[in-house]
Amino acid sequence: MSSADPLIVVAGPTGTGKSGLSLDLAELLASRGRTVEIVGADAMQLYRGMDIGTAKLPPAERRGIAHHLIDTLDPSEISTVADYQAAARAAIADIRSRGSIPLLVGGSGLYISSVTQPLDFPGTDAAVRLRLEAELAELGSAALWTRLRDTDRPAALAIDAANGRRIVRALEVIEITGRPYSAVLPQESREQAEPIRTVVLDVPVDQREALKATLAARVERMFADGLIAEVESLGPKALGTTARRAIGYAQAVSVLEGRSSVDEAIAETVQLTVRYVRRQRSWFGRYRDAHRLDSQRSDLVAAADAFISA
Repeated sequence: MSSADPLIVVAGPTGTGKSGLSLDLAELLASRGRTVEIVGADAMQLYRGMDIGTAKLPPAERRGIAHHLIDTLDPSEISTVADYQAAARAAIADIRSRGSIPLLVGGSGLYISSVTQPLDFPGTDAAVRLRLEAELAELGSAALWTRLRDTDRPAALAIDAANGRRIVRALEVIEITGRPYSAVLPQESREQAEPIRTVVLDVPVDQREALKATLAARVERMFADGLIAEVESLGPKALGTTARRAIGYAQAVSVLEGRSSVDEAIAETVQLTVRYVRRQRSWFGRYRDAHRLDSQRSDLVAAADAFISA
């Protein structure tokens, strides 16, 4: 690698070992005299105090490798992709200015694409957003999804009817731009502003049921490790709309507010996590230039290294 070092990206569905591979790659490159700094691409790991439910790597386990865009927001703050895009690109430029190699790692597909693709995002309007958020709380996501379907059917069909945050965003963009959300939504391009080496981790098709079992055990462990207590300490009513809807956190809030039992919260979190993995897999399937690796292979680090160093 040289002054024209590519941006390294490690992406993939939840539970496929992205953090471990990124740390191993950073240490391998360090053994060759190159410093690597990691830039997080997880929408929920941006939030301070949201640790258990996001599987955030504790500082003591980061092997002394600098991490960026983790613990940068209070849970009450609203996070947008446009904000993340600006912050991530600034962090990458700063890392390069020190002669280090940036490594973008995470499972939030749109966040990764916002950095690696020339995407521009529609603006926002706080008053419109606040009104739509209030309608979401009163009417529910299904009612707003139906409104979106009647206004912009292609957009509605691309958004899960249970994803209130995305439905609100689509309706907001339609209202402030006067155009269909599907017409202004950024589209990915193969054009890249800089060289990029993307590694996508996943498990083989015949191991996907096993991954589901692993994810279920992971969710149960998060609740056993104190996810509900973590949410209670943060103050459920103080959580912003983005943080409050995070998988696991929304369910913990439901328990604290007496709307569901712990067992029901765990079951719903597992279901939503598995569904999210399917969406991640679909998103990363669009990355035509990515190098896809079985996350279980014994020579994973060497295989990833061979690709990014080519």
